[in-house]
Amino acid sequence: MPAQVRVVEVGPRDGLQNEPGIVPTETKIELINRLSKSGLKHIEASAFVSPKWIPQMADHREVFHNITKLSDVNYAALVPNLKGFDAAIEAGADEVAIFSAASESFSKKNINCSIKESLARFNEVMEASKRKNIRVRGYVSCIVGCPYEGPIKPKNVVRIAKALYDMGCYEVSLGDTIGVGTPSTIRALLDEVVKHIPIDKLAIHCHDTYGQALVNTLTALEFGISVVDSSVSGLGGCPYAKGATGNLASEDLVYMLNADTLLFASTVLPNLAGNSLPGPSQSRDIDERWKRVWPSNPILEKVQEGVRPQPGFLVISRVEDNESLKGVCSFIF
Repeated sequence: MPAQVRVVEVGPRDGLQNEPGIVPTETKIELINRLSKSGLKHIEASAFVSPKWIPQMADHREVFHNITKLSDVNYAALVPNLKGFDAAIEAGADEVAIFSAASESFSKKNINCSIKESLARFNEVMEASKRKNIRVRGYVSCIVGCPYEGPIKPKNVVRIAKALYDMGCYEVSLGDTIGVGTPSTIRALLDEVVKHIPIDKLAIHCHDTYGQALVNTLTALEFGISVVDSSVSGLGGCPYAKGATGNLASEDLVYMLNADTLLFASTVLPNLAGNSLPGPSQSRDIDERWKRVWPSNPILEKVQEGVRPQPGFLVISRVEDNESLKGVCSFIF
């Protein structure tokens, strides 16, 4: 296991992009601001993609222009091409992420082009990023399975991941987009990928369709990966992978990594789109278990008294307001 794990919060982008209703811009801004104050250091804030394909991200400029940036937080944007890159940098993104897939069919559904064409587009992005000294992160989708092609061979993942790394991505995130991975398939995949890319240049991005996101992430961590993508309250899905459910919940990840860290996000954070949000922690009644193990909770008592808890704690308070994040949660870190 790595001594430290870097968490990449993808909730504002990957988490919200599949919500059926359009989340108000001010709500997105408030969510990002509160995530910033929670102690997270890397937040993927939006995507500069065509609103025709992903309407939820149409307000990307407004989001970036109006969030309150903290100097020690990195705010990233997903971009599909050079046009998106230019717009993201103009809006104030600190870095960008590009994305391809290990499945030809998924690539065509997701970004309307072949894998070869997508990599050509990203070469243009890389050239521009070097001129402007902007870091680029890479994503590989469908590392285990594809909704259109079925199981994916590790060699296909290696080919795309290596292409992104070789063109200059400082890190490549391996995404189990439809959540069909298991510890054995993740381990077999990493066995092949690390032959071509250093382990410290890889990240893992697991979806929880079959409840395997946490154990698959643990498998990757035990393998040596030290960067994990996650989403607050397990928000997420993919517009082009029907049936795939949310991301690994950030609070579940932190709970696994540090049992002394208190995150009640999924038990107290109403869904921004207005529907109920039974995240993984909520469905397992982690808050009730915590009360049984530790009936007198000094952390919550300190919060109620207005005293800041020790660093490493993230506390979110309950309110009954699904229309706005104002007052919904108070992050203390």
